[in-house]
Amino acid sequence: MAAMTSSERPLLNRRLAEFGTTIFAEMSALALRTGSINLGQGFPDTDGPEEVREAAVRALREGRGNQYPPGPGVPELRTAIAAHQQRRYGLSYDPDAEVLVTAGATEAIAAALLALVEPGDEVIALEPYYDSYAASIAMAGGTRVPVTLRPDAGAFRLDLAELRAAVTPRTRLLLVNTPHNPTGTVLTRAELTAVAELAVERDLLVVTDEVYEHLVYDEAEHVPLATLPGMRERTVTIGSAGKTFSFTGWKVGWVTSTPELVTAVRSAKQFLTYVASGPFQYAVAEALRLPDAYFTALRDDLRAKRDLLSAGLADAGFRVFRPAGTYFITTDIRPLGENDGFTFCRAMPERCGVVAIPNAVFYDHREQGAPFVRFAFCKRTEVLEEAGTRLKMLAA
Repeated sequence: MAAMTSSERPLLNRRLAEFGTTIFAEMSALALRTGSINLGQGFPDTDGPEEVREAAVRALREGRGNQYPPGPGVPELRTAIAAHQQRRYGLSYDPDAEVLVTAGATEAIAAALLALVEPGDEVIALEPYYDSYAASIAMAGGTRVPVTLRPDAGAFRLDLAELRAAVTPRTRLLLVNTPHNPTGTVLTRAELTAVAELAVERDLLVVTDEVYEHLVYDEAEHVPLATLPGMRERTVTIGSAGKTFSFTGWKVGWVTSTPELVTAVRSAKQFLTYVASGPFQYAVAEALRLPDAYFTALRDDLRAKRDLLSAGLADAGFRVFRPAGTYFITTDIRPLGENDGFTFCRAMPERCGVVAIPNAVFYDHREQGAPFVRFAFCKRTEVLEEAGTRLKMLAA
């Protein structure tokens, strides 16, 4: 029997009552127990560049970052982040006043929402959304308002009229993710321009999660929202080293924005981790200075893996939404005679030895996500080939 207080009040804060153990923990444990190939949780199965790993070792040995680093992040990394934003997107940030290093993008999201949202404020998020969004909005006391991305012509698209209709006098903030996890959608310049115009018109803050900025394929283009007219002064942009450099365990993320918004986010962040990942910050500073050839090779490698797994999933009978970005593929299981992603994913390890994630966990409107299942392709080629072979057992 669960412990209760004398007043029978639950121990867990009511704002978090709807959030139990994450689906990622459940499915990863299932993969271990059954010996299945884990295409659920989004982490690579190989490390990133050797020179970046050696930079971390060097920092450790030289005693750089072994004690508390500066609260905003080590100067070398803040300077490298500012240089990256300038070089890639023409965005100019003061590394001393407009850049904040965080314990991964997850902390950046939490700190931004805790800093900028008060009880009663509404936060519009694109559904399906990364699961920490909902928890962070709840911890801030805000009300989440989902706007659903829906399948259209082989991709998931934003209904701009629905987005506009979702804005009320209580709307404080738009929470935008592009390239988008889990659908793999990359919002177009036209879509983002409409989002920007709405934010300016209604005087809304925007937090934009761009951790997959370098994982964009084919004709898709990553457009940072802060580059659009009127958005530099109202946008908190979140980036991360984990996805780009394949060191997800280092937990190095960052925020770029105006001095006022960065100060607000730092005010919340300092009471979360305070500081983190000292030696790794120095290594990420070096990683951000890698030549363009590195980023091109990363993109090309993942695009080939996307195509490999997409073909395997299609051969197994899934309807495949080929992603324009990220390293996730969303599939529709209805062609396999299934319509419940939870039941399907929990049975799949026994049926074919592969683990995936039911997209419904990323929805408020669970019925909208029920038939969709997400697979990660950030794995070695031979693992994806074996997964394709195993998945064919579903077609049988």
